[in-house]
Amino acid sequence: MIAIVDYGLGNIANLTNALTYLGYEVKVTHDVEELEQADQIILPGVGHFKDAMTRLKELDLIPELNKLKETKPFIGICLGMQLLFEHSEEGNVDGLNFLPGQVRKMTCQLPVPHLGWNKLDASNVSLNEDVYFIHSYKVHTEENVVAKATYEDDVVAIVQKDNIIGIQFHPEKSGDKGLQILDQALKGGYIK
Repeated sequence: MIAIVDYGLGNIANLTNALTYLGYEVKVTHDVEELEQADQIILPGVGHFKDAMTRLKELDLIPELNKLKETKPFIGICLGMQLLFEHSEEGNVDGLNFLPGQVRKMTCQLPVPHLGWNKLDASNVSLNEDVYFIHSYKVHTEENVVAKATYEDDVVAIVQKDNIIGIQFHPEKSGDKGLQILDQALKGGYIK
């Protein structure tokens, strides 16, 4: 069973539909016992970094998420990926600190937010697909990067450290290829 963490800022309906389509049992919850019973955890997110961290604190989920990431596959999607890192300029607030890196406002000549389709660049050829992005902030890290995209500058698109995976784009909105990438993450990820 896959638990989608419900903290009020997520792309939950589309993600639930995508996971169900792929054949997974899904539970949308912020209940600690239900999260502990799950086989895998997905932290979704759409919105503002500071609001997300505030909501996770209000629900007293941060200590539980810290425990869960030690024992279960843990995937952050879009804002959920950004929350995995140390700090964000968006609200000048600390993240979950599961992975090293900073989240900073995108500064480029192209329109921000970064909205639309971009091709991934990865050493794993199966990941070199067009996927759907929508974000105004991006992760700055050189560690654990599996795939990038180019939007004037490099955009970290997928990270993985052991059982923790971050996906900046929306695989559930990226057609069949996005679903394949999501399924691969749920089956252990991109690094073997």
